[in-house]
Amino acid sequence: MDLWNQIDEKLGRVEQVLIALFLSAMILVAFLQIVLRNFFSTGISWGDSLVRYLVVWVGFIGAALAAREGKHISIEVASRWVTGPGRHYFQVFSSIVSAAVCGCLTYAAAKFIVFEAQMETTAFFNLPAWIPEIIIPVTFGIMTLRFALHFINELSQLHLE
Repeated sequence: MDLWNQIDEKLGRVEQVLIALFLSAMILVAFLQIVLRNFFSTGISWGDSLVRYLVVWVGFIGAALAAREGKHISIEVASRWVTGPGRHYFQVFSSIVSAAVCGCLTYAAAKFIVFEAQMETTAFFNLPAWIPEIIIPVTFGIMTLRFALHFINELSQLHLE
């Protein structure tokens, strides 16, 4: 369990750096597009596509970070309604359901990536579209592991009480 926590902490730092880099790149490319279109009647041909994929990357990495910090909406909303000793039981239930849903979404996203690879569509720079889309199953997989870890932690706290 300690090893997973160390890995998860390092992964969290990498995710924060990636979000900062991708968000900066997204803002820079979008700003360049606006300037080039308005003042020079031109633009970066791959700019819009890159920004679109960067939005996906930032969103999915942000969701994985939210799951790490226990701030994902599935945890926050309902757990506030339950008080007292029932709260731990609800958190155990919430974590296992969240892990199961994310596990199913990981599987569906992996199937989507296989389908995209078979379709041979391209994103930008003739890059196969499945490559920038790989973030979807990767982050759902990370969220599955994180919710499973939350489940184990909550379950172990139930036995201690």
